[in-house]
This record gives sequence, structure tokens and C-alpha cells, in this order.
Amino acid sequence: MPGSGNQTELGKAFEYACAFTIFNKYKDSHNVVIEQSPQVETAQRFFEYMNAMEQDKYVKGAKAALKIIERLEPMMIENKDDFVISLQTDSKGQQGDVRDVLLTINKWEIGLSCKHNHEAVKHSRLSDTIDFGKDWFGKSCSNEYFDAVRSVFLPLRKLRDESKATGEPAKWEDIPDKEERCYVPVLKAFIQELRRLDKEYPGEIPALLVRYLIGDKDFYKVIMNDKRQYTQIESININGTLNQPNGKKQALINVPVMKMPTKFYEVDFKEGQKNTIVVVCDQGWNFSMRIHNASSKVEPSLKFDVQLIAMPSSILTQIEPWE
Repeated sequence: MPGSGNQTELGKAFEYACAFTIFNKYKDSHNVVIEQSPQVETAQRFFEYMNAMEQDKYVKGAKAALKIIERLEPMMIENKDDFVISLQTDSKGQQGDVRDVLLTINKWEIGLSCKHNHEAVKHSRLSDTIDFGKDWFGKSCSNEYFDAVRSVFLPLRKLRDESKATGEPAKWEDIPDKEERCYVPVLKAFIQELRRLDKEYPGEIPALLVRYLIGDKDFYKVIMNDKRQYTQIESININGTLNQPNGKKQALINVPVMKMPTKFYEVDFKEGQKNTIVVVCDQGWNFSMRIHNASSKVEPSLKFDVQLIAMPSSILTQIEPWE
């Protein structure tokens, strides 16, 4: 159940709390519906598994978010058209649309990316069969990159297959010095390839990396903080579609369009770390990318945990205490 701490389930429950809160706020003044779907049913189930105290906490977090968004979006409070609230599939995120909750009014829409007590961005895998350059940027990786990572992933695949055949799958903990043998060479190949792509496509790759990691659709990132009992909203306005006026009605607060990076200042290992690199760009963008084995069993792939360490001042961040 969500109370057990499963981050995915907690996030789904918060998605439902946000959708339900919007519905509840506008149901008496608008024709508003929550579009039924498997993802809505799943999120509702996780929310309803919670005890009443937990549910109340999540609704308070969602209400605080709605207060901020209403200050930023005149189209919500000044519009009498039908509201449609929907939850998006997880596969949308893999395609670059990280919005979880979507509110649609005619042709206008806003999206929320709902986070429960964490601010991680997209998690991606590296392997000898994944062309991260093509997947992330639309620009293929070199043969040199694949040659470098095959030296790590092919032995891992062999170890996995041979151990599975014996009925005792190999564990990562059984690999001596896995950081030096696996993490370091894969990250070195990744760093070199990122630099190569940047050199081949000057000025393009940093912005494409940001769009890949945080999403290519504009949205409000909603972060619920249980411990301090506030909700934080970051306005991710890449394309300038947020904060639109409704006729002559302007928002109370202006949401600037984000400044995208064009340069890498640093792409290298974090000092003293063998599993983490830092990517520092112009315009104030700074990412930490930690690689790890996502499963206890050996797999021929590794996974990134990416944290957004610094953002441009052009990202509007607001905090609303819970009532």
C-alpha cells in the first residue's frame, strides 16, 4: 500500500489528489469531468488505500498547489467552458511529455508533474543496445561509443545468461569492484560521447539534454513536502505556453520563458565519486547524474538517477504552506 513508502505508488496517489482537488473546486461552477482511464483507476486505488489522515494530507498538498496555479493561470478562474481532467500514461514521459495531470479547456491546456517529497528528473538506462544519442537528441552515437560500452555489457550479459541457466541468477553484490569494472568505463564512454556530440552539433546538445531530462512540454512541477507541510511549484515554461492571459485578464504574477543552455562548461566525474558525473551548462543549468544497477540481479544495463542541482533564475518557484 502507498503508506509503505513505495515512491511510485505515493506519486500516483498524489496525482489523484491533485485531479480530485481540481474537480472538487470547480464542479459547482463548471461542467467538469475526470476522464476515466486505467491510470485514473490505479491512482484512485492507491489514494483510497491510505487512511483518512494520509488522504487529508495529500488533499492539503493539492489544495496548496491549486492556490498557486490559479494565481498564474487566468484561463482557469476566468473561464466558464467545460473542464476535462485526465491522467497521462507513464509511456508519455518516455516520449518527452512528463505531465501527469492534464487540464483541458477547449484548445487550452495546462499540465502538472506531481512529485511526492522528491525532485528527481527522468531516469534513463545505458546499455550496448541503447543509442542514447538517438533516443535523447535524435543524433546517433558513434561506433567508438558502442565499442567501449560493449566491453562492459557483453560480459554482464554472458554472466546473467549462464547464471540463469544454473537456476541461481548472479547478483551485483557478487561482482568484485563493480564500480571500477562497470560504472567507471561506462561513464567515461558516456562523457566522451556527450562531448563528441556537442562538438559535432555546436550549440544544440545542451538544450536538447535539458528538454530530454525535464520534458519538452510546458508544465508546473508540483512537489509536496510532507515534513515541512508545504507545496512547491516550479514553472517549467520552455515554449512560452504557460501564464497566458484570458482576454484582457492578466495573471497576478508573470512566468518568464526559460533560458535554455547552449554550452557545456563541465562534463566530468564528481570529485571523489566513481558512479556520478556532473553536467554544468550556461544559463545556470547544473545536473548530477548517478549511475547504478537498478536490480539486485545482474543485468546488461545500468540506470541513471538524475538530479537537477541548479536551474536558471528564469524558472519561477513558489511555495504555499498547507492550511
